[in-house]
Amino acid sequence: MTTECRVDGTQIRDDQGRLRTDDRRAVARPCQQTPQIPHPSFLTQMAEAEGDPRDLVKLTHDKLSVDTVSDSVTCPSCGAISIFIGTTRNSFEGMKVVQLEYEAYIPMAESELRKIYTDIRARWPTVRHICVHHRLGVVPVTEASVIIGISSPHRRDSLEAVQYCIDTLKGTVPIWKKEVYEADESRWKENKECQWT
Repeated sequence: MTTECRVDGTQIRDDQGRLRTDDRRAVARPCQQTPQIPHPSFLTQMAEAEGDPRDLVKLTHDKLSVDTVSDSVTCPSCGAISIFIGTTRNSFEGMKVVQLEYEAYIPMAESELRKIYTDIRARWPTVRHICVHHRLGVVPVTEASVIIGISSPHRRDSLEAVQYCIDTLKGTVPIWKKEVYEADESRWKENKECQWT
């Protein structure tokens, strides 16, 4: 988009705020725009207007809901909600998978997730709300094992934070997965990201 700018880069506007086109000092060229890094006062104003950021964790045997996760991270100041949904697939290395079974050491899992949240907030300070729901017990094929939702004013932060969250969760959070196969076989699986193997 081209707007009228002075040579020094400022726009020429009349006393009603309309862009002027009759100033001889104007040249027709795009105004330079630099990426805006949020000022700390913006983050403070955002927090005051909408309450404290939410860091939500749910480990459950119940079926997971994308709508519940999305609704929990929605806020007026955020133009982006990024969601990751991990589901049970029907095969692994040529074997037919009928379901997954998850177990967790819940107090430690919740503690490790909160550490991930702290890291996310340090790396992406505009992230507003974070929610992770992870299913335990039996998870049939096509159903969600994990849903992560993160909101931020702009998409880049929430997208990067969601990827960081799932990768770090798989590497550090004590939740274990067993694949159950059609031939009455099963195998405990380790994540390639896992740090304790």
